[in-house]
Amino acid sequence: MRSFWIALSMYSKLPVPQVEWDKHALSWALCWFPAVGIAAGGGLWLWFQLSALLRLGGPLFAAGALLVPILVSGAIHLDGFCDTCDALSSHQSRERKLEILKDSHTGAFAIICCCLYLLTFFAVWTEAGCTGRTGLVLALGPVLSRSLSGLFAASLPNARGSGLLATFTQPMDAWKARAVLSLWAAACGAGMLLLDPAAGLGSLIGAGAVGLYYVVMSRRQFGGITGDLAGFFLQLCELAMVLGVVLAQKIGVLL
Repeated sequence: MRSFWIALSMYSKLPVPQVEWDKHALSWALCWFPAVGIAAGGGLWLWFQLSALLRLGGPLFAAGALLVPILVSGAIHLDGFCDTCDALSSHQSRERKLEILKDSHTGAFAIICCCLYLLTFFAVWTEAGCTGRTGLVLALGPVLSRSLSGLFAASLPNARGSGLLATFTQPMDAWKARAVLSLWAAACGAGMLLLDPAAGLGSLIGAGAVGLYYVVMSRRQFGGITGDLAGFFLQLCELAMVLGVVLAQKIGVLL
């Protein structure tokens, strides 16, 4: 259970017991990363129900849907997104990009990209139909994004060989971690397709497209991944999944 509490305390703002971060507990902590997604997805589903009960308008509904996962995570992944945008926008050498990722200062490109991301995600949420089984598909999104983020962390090389992400990946048995996180991802994907085939497929296509981009970009631009890049992927993945559901709904209406 210590691995579970470590994952929740590191990747969420949920009030959880504080436990010792020893090597054995850390070796399994990343496998519990998707559990944070269950908390975020549960919060989303409750927001969907409350919005329907109160008959909230599109803008207010979208603002809440955008904020819930960020509040649960404490914006740790959004911070990684901003740092990565700064590094990518610098067009510097690989070594310089990694230095920018470590810099605690926020550059202009980080602010610009963050504003554009939040504005786009807000607009996408205003178009999303979140009733019935489609709402459950969307609520599974944060679980899938964290399953994939953890799976990539356990599979791709660490660009630095040190840092916070390495604290979780170095002690673990990589093959076991990949197996557990693959099961998380497969269960989420299957659940999405069973609940609503069209919305589930749209969501999975969005996640797959971002995953492919992430693997290629991280290797070419940084020589591997870091904690910031993992956060960058997670934020883009969640946007792409909701966008995939919206497009599936629009196509369904046209057909």
